[in-house]
Amino acid sequence: MAERTKRVLIVDDEEDLTWSLSKKLSKDKELFELTCLNSGREAMEILNQVPFDLVITDVRMPEVSGLELLVKIKELYPRTKVVIMTAYGTSDVQKAATERGCFSYVEKPFEINDLRQLIIDALKEQKGFKGSVADFQLSDIIQLNCLGRLTSALHIKGEDEEGTIFFQEGNIIHAQTAHSQGEPAFYHMMSWKGGEFTVLRNQTPERQTISRGWQSLLLESMRRIDEKSDFARQIQEKEKQQRQRRIHQILSKIYKAGGVEHALLHSRAGFPFFYEGNFSERPEMITELGSQVSALVEAAEKSAVFLKGAGLNFTELIFEKRIFILYKIPGQDAYLAVIGKENVNSGFIRLEIKKNLASLAELL
Repeated sequence: MAERTKRVLIVDDEEDLTWSLSKKLSKDKELFELTCLNSGREAMEILNQVPFDLVITDVRMPEVSGLELLVKIKELYPRTKVVIMTAYGTSDVQKAATERGCFSYVEKPFEINDLRQLIIDALKEQKGFKGSVADFQLSDIIQLNCLGRLTSALHIKGEDEEGTIFFQEGNIIHAQTAHSQGEPAFYHMMSWKGGEFTVLRNQTPERQTISRGWQSLLLESMRRIDEKSDFARQIQEKEKQQRQRRIHQILSKIYKAGGVEHALLHSRAGFPFFYEGNFSERPEMITELGSQVSALVEAAEKSAVFLKGAGLNFTELIFEKRIFILYKIPGQDAYLAVIGKENVNSGFIRLEIKKNLASLAELL
């Protein structure tokens, strides 16, 4: 079955531009089927009937803006790729603010051949092309409002909170939530994960609380999000280190009991998680010890199946010169094995392990 021809929709209220694009790009009809329209309203109507693989749209248009068009595309065809046309020059700060978004941008005036290549790259899913409308987030919506120099209010509904950002001719002039306003409210909303939004055209606030440029606001919000993520990672790493220290303390206390040679916390398959003992400087021997203990657990559980028992929770084996004690860690794929000489105080070891089983289960 032949693959259908890819469809491209270009929407711009400048009739001279769409006429030129239609004339020049129609030569590529073997590569894609092109439709050029001069209003967002017409685009909405055709999108209700026909899906497109790529939509190239201006933002600032009468009746229906490019932003409203994107909302419709997201609703109907979330995998459609999008390129935004903007007539406003992009400063270095603006480029830095937009490069982390999900859309590709083309700045007017542009060379038609450059746009043609962009279309081909998008339709071929060229590596590095970004633009799936399914991925666009709050920062992308803000950029589109600002690049389109729109006057509107963007109402955001998060999981537990709601807020509104106001735009005047593309400038962010006010932001508010139930508990804050101005820049703090803006940064707070930017930190929300997911949510729903509604665009209210020609809405203005009662007061202006923000004078900072939108590019600077976005960059600062991204910096704060990154900083928060770094801080969260540092906290997680610190908590991980604390858990590891606590586990080593538990094993170390057992190991330091008279006659104990090995205290090994390992998976059912024998992978060593934590170890304190005579092999501390010989990792290959710790690995071998884990394998041997795992084989013992497997053999014991096979016997349990024959005897119509269940999984192994505890065992103590007394050999001629060694004592072997093993406990299953509750709720985890992990066991604690302790091996000592024949004179080891096995009662103390069992008591110490039982006392720390719940803690080990939480720490793993």
